[in-house]
Amino acid sequence: MSPLRVDLRVPVGRPIPELAEFAVQAEAAGLDGIGVPDHHHTGRDAYVVLAAMASRTRHLSLYPATSNVVTRHPLVSAALANSLDELAPGRAMITVAPGFLSVEKAGEPKARRDRLREIVLALRGLLGDGKATLDGHDLELFHRPETGSRVIVLAGEVADGVMMLVGLDPAGVEAARRHVRIGAERAGRDPASIEEILIVPFGLGDQVTVRAWPRGWFREGQPWLRYPSASNLTWLRHAGLDVPDGPHDDLDDELTDRILDAYGLFGTAEQCADRLIRAHDELGTRRVFLFPAHSWATTYDLPRAEVEAFGTTIGPALRAAGLSAART
Repeated sequence: MSPLRVDLRVPVGRPIPELAEFAVQAEAAGLDGIGVPDHHHTGRDAYVVLAAMASRTRHLSLYPATSNVVTRHPLVSAALANSLDELAPGRAMITVAPGFLSVEKAGEPKARRDRLREIVLALRGLLGDGKATLDGHDLELFHRPETGSRVIVLAGEVADGVMMLVGLDPAGVEAARRHVRIGAERAGRDPASIEEILIVPFGLGDQVTVRAWPRGWFREGQPWLRYPSASNLTWLRHAGLDVPDGPHDDLDDELTDRILDAYGLFGTAEQCADRLIRAHDELGTRRVFLFPAHSWATTYDLPRAEVEAFGTTIGPALRAAGLSAART
């Protein structure tokens, strides 16, 4: 049975030395990687945080989750990823997307799809042979580590991989995978060569507690189920769930429970472990990025309970099921 790699979102809500120590705890709990939101407005740079984590850990994959392509020029992003790879050889990745909070806080619009494609191609060139062209300018990156960095982004046509927030229902995931295959085949690439990471919402608590997530709000004017975008509802509808656009505070218990099951890991640590194992069996996924449930008010809280649950319950359950990769 293929192993399952499990990564975790860790926000930049605490001083950098504390975040580095938290990475040590996550590694000790058995997690495989950490993705750090690239939110400039916090006053802490994601790549400095990742560098501090690299100095304290031995096994964790480390990457921004995600960097946008508006506030960082691709030459700057490539240099940062390159530097991180020197500190953590073979463990560094870079993920990019059109932008959400950092772009909003900078007063800039999100990048368009065509622009995202151009930036990804530039990053692949810079982190590959060190050369790229963007907007008519030749770019060059010196002193690349021999190991090479990885570019993972939301596009099957031009990237090395894809991170997808599409739930865990087989029908919804297959609908998303079709889009990746179309993009890969359009570019003459083997869809099997595209690494897939499923972004998995993760909410611990009893049934009353976790039902509050899909019924609540991320922030004023934005229902929780529409965070970070309304596309969440599209994938739930592919899963056969008739979810209204919002608000969702009057969802009945039956539909709410079906949403929770289709959307991610919700419930006790034992229930979350069982759901993750079922997702692996049903989807054949090899890597997930746990996205702790939060609102705007709690978006920068460290996921201490989630790391504890993984160390004491979820990780051991994965090992018992033969799904944990051996570390060397």
